[in-house]
Amino acid sequence: MDPLILKGLIACVPVTVCLVAFVVMDVFKLMKPHEVLELMAGGALAAAAAYLANGGVLDAFPFRISDYSQGAAPVVEETLKGLVVVAFFAANRMGYIVDAAISGFAIGAGFSLVENLFYLRVFSDAGIGLWLVRGLGTAIMHGGATAIMAAVSILLFTPRLKKRADQFKLNPLFFLPGLALAMALHAAFNHFPQAPLIDMVVVAVAVPALLLVIFAVGDRVAQRWLAADESAHLKLLEAMDAGAFAETVPGRDIAALATRLGERAGDLDEYVRIHVELVARAEATLLALQAQESTDLGAQVRGRFDRLHALEQSLGRPVVMAVRQHLRFSRNDLWEMHELEEDVVR
Repeated sequence: MDPLILKGLIACVPVTVCLVAFVVMDVFKLMKPHEVLELMAGGALAAAAAYLANGGVLDAFPFRISDYSQGAAPVVEETLKGLVVVAFFAANRMGYIVDAAISGFAIGAGFSLVENLFYLRVFSDAGIGLWLVRGLGTAIMHGGATAIMAAVSILLFTPRLKKRADQFKLNPLFFLPGLALAMALHAAFNHFPQAPLIDMVVVAVAVPALLLVIFAVGDRVAQRWLAADESAHLKLLEAMDAGAFAETVPGRDIAALATRLGERAGDLDEYVRIHVELVARAEATLLALQAQESTDLGAQVRGRFDRLHALEQSLGRPVVMAVRQHLRFSRNDLWEMHELEEDVVR
């Protein structure tokens, strides 16, 4: 085998294998291949931005390379990766600690792949040892640091994710503790250039172990959350069937809205029913996946989503947003529905 190809494989394969393993281990099966590729692409863009930013700072200020690597580089690179986390979270593409950790690792993996390919071009004559350290050490560190940042951020946002979606506020300050931890991990890794093999071994063992702990905790938190939400939404459906929902404040608000819609009132009633059904179905599906039970996501569920979207078009966005507000759907309720719809259209 060409030595350059071998070095490239050593530099790029370990972090990719780790990422695939984490995706496979996710009992909720939240991460789809296209989502992983999008996250990696975001990390790759962050790496390109870091290359320009690091070069610009080094050109403008007389840093020693070692000082910059230990002090400034972790701040610049983790901030850029962190911005990708913020962007995906703002778009409601992360819902639980588990998928946030995998998302962060995917961003870090994309970053490390671009960075290692750049170094491979510049230092093509370097020995295998360097690429072992970069592949098993630096790359895993990048993935782990961003995974920690994403997981900690989701954990801090968790109480707010259960509030009504229209009441959710994206407070940037909640990302700072996770970002600080990512910077600290990165800086600690860079502080021991004289012992790269020890760095590599520690990172290659500690980061996957820490992520497994995050997975275990995240699974339990998500299971409790899902069970409580499913119970609440099933009770809401029962109240609708029994006519009791009409006597509640949300029921009266929706009835008033239906009165203003006139002949489209029937569409509104159908929309409310389908929306609650699909939220409850999404929660039941995720719970079944965690319990390793089979789920039937066939044409019937696809048909319900098709009808839901047709009704959304008919009723218009203001009415749809009002319904979600009256039913008190949380940000995560809507994210769960998105995950269910992605499953039924695959």
